[in-house]
Amino acid sequence: MRTGKWIITAALLASMSAVAQQAADAQPSAQPPASDAAQTAQPTQANAPAPDAAQPAQAQPAPAQAPAPVAIPLPAVAAAPQTMDQVVNLFIQREHGLIKMLSARTPVVETYLQNLTADPLLGAVPSGDHYFLGRLDMGETIDRKDYLKGGDEKSGVGGMEARLLGGFHKLYKVEYQPVGFSWMVYADRTDFDREHYDFHYVRREFLGDVRCLVFDVTPKPKSGHGRFLGRLWVEDQDFNIVRLNGTYAPAPRNGFFFHMDSWRLNLIPGYWVPSFIYSEEGDFSAGVKNKLAFKAQTRIWGYDLKKGGKDDELTNIRVDSVQDNSASAQDASPLQAERVWQQQAEDNVVERLTSAGLLAPEGDVDRILQTVVNNLEVTNNIDLPRPVRTRVLLTAPLETFSVGNTIVISRGLVDVLPDEASLAAVLSHELAHIVLGHNLGSKFAFNDRMLFGDDSTYQNLGFKHIPEEETAADKKALELLKNSPYAQKLDNVGLFLKALQLRAASLSALLTTHLGNPLAENGTVIRLSGLATQGPALDNNKLDQIAALPLGGRVKINPWDDKAEMVKTAPVAITSARDKMPFEVTPFFPRLARFGTGVAAPAAAPTTAAATPTSGN
Repeated sequence: MRTGKWIITAALLASMSAVAQQAADAQPSAQPPASDAAQTAQPTQANAPAPDAAQPAQAQPAPAQAPAPVAIPLPAVAAAPQTMDQVVNLFIQREHGLIKMLSARTPVVETYLQNLTADPLLGAVPSGDHYFLGRLDMGETIDRKDYLKGGDEKSGVGGMEARLLGGFHKLYKVEYQPVGFSWMVYADRTDFDREHYDFHYVRREFLGDVRCLVFDVTPKPKSGHGRFLGRLWVEDQDFNIVRLNGTYAPAPRNGFFFHMDSWRLNLIPGYWVPSFIYSEEGDFSAGVKNKLAFKAQTRIWGYDLKKGGKDDELTNIRVDSVQDNSASAQDASPLQAERVWQQQAEDNVVERLTSAGLLAPEGDVDRILQTVVNNLEVTNNIDLPRPVRTRVLLTAPLETFSVGNTIVISRGLVDVLPDEASLAAVLSHELAHIVLGHNLGSKFAFNDRMLFGDDSTYQNLGFKHIPEEETAADKKALELLKNSPYAQKLDNVGLFLKALQLRAASLSALLTTHLGNPLAENGTVIRLSGLATQGPALDNNKLDQIAALPLGGRVKINPWDDKAEMVKTAPVAITSARDKMPFEVTPFFPRLARFGTGVAAPAAAPTTAAATPTSGN
């Protein structure tokens, strides 16, 4: 969906048409903006915006930490500013440089939204949800291609228009525009300048390890619809915008803009890249009636998709002529040929999902998952002809599937699992499919079946099993768990399944699987049903009972190279039932760091020490 005007940035419209097209009646001010005393005063040593000597310098990272080489021109280095007016000029210039640098990029963008309703015990809780996933074209106009197409509203699998509260074609509906959620990567795509905005310096503030200068931004009168209104944070070394918080104003006719908190990370030298956007509307104070209440997370990743790296280089390869006369050098037997063929299909799928920006490259999270699988294999004396591998799907919906001997689990599912036993339970189901020989489909060994556009990935790949195989896998998974180190902790798995069942009816989008079999059908959890009745009753008043975690508390993704890591945070005490927030959306608060000094990570949602799994018991 393409709009043609950046200024139409509404993501929520109570509209009588699909998209309210409002022209920007932009008129430059006749007089230049008057600077306040803080802006025009010569800064002293105490308040000068120049970098502090103690501030970490922007250094080149160690080779092991560096992302894949990218050919990106660095912004010109200007002399240190002496006034706040000069700072404003610098971050305006840097913002336009970022827009130009990213104009050729098409990262993956995901928005997950939960409608809210009031609960007397738990506060605002989900009453419904929506999910959008696509590729973001960051050219002259922000546009996106949706990965989710086809299906129907009842199943929640339909394309964007089919799943948006009746679709764009129906009138008198509040409709979520997924493009709007991703447009918030910039304050203003086309007119971010002094002719359209006034800038007022507020204070200095640290965001993580980065000292920032804080400015309030207001659009000038008659500067047009959809101008940014809010606050921005500018790091004080190169003067790039690192955070935007506010909304857009004035609103177009028959519509309104929602509020957003947009964060950027310093993932490459000289640039801070848009990474996370949190949006929220609604007020649950006494006596307030909400026309609209929701929370939404937008994540952007895959900026460097399909760019060459060290894995693509041939410079270090040396081939010597050696003759091998062993038995393994002879033609494969029929059984060996069948296994090699299946391995080829498996490798093709893993490679294609990775190139589409849906699968994280191999990394630390895989090793943690592999430890759990190894525990299941060793204690059950499982000896397979090929090793079992694990990979992380980068998306939020709760999903697992397996292709060949590779088990895939989604980031969202890893996030919400309360402990290692629950992780072992969901992995045991896919391991059971492998042990029972269910993953024999080899059609993807033909490479022509991999030749499709990224936006049609979900239409060309699928790894669902027939009901009989799902039932057999559940039964086998219970056997594996009872013989494993997790046998005494299956009550925790039962609590997780009960919490999931309690929220299943209102989280249909989160529970809609796109590549594997669903965890729930028609609002009822069907996966591992034999454990659903095990353990104590679910009781929200018991603060030490953590059945499930909020989204975003386990795995962090590097938006530039898609690498996945586990979030490392200190436990936070639970003080009321409202702190638990199972399966819920929460704001982003990454700890910002400069490139080469560490990678920022979204702060984990409140949890307890008991809710933090380890890599093995």
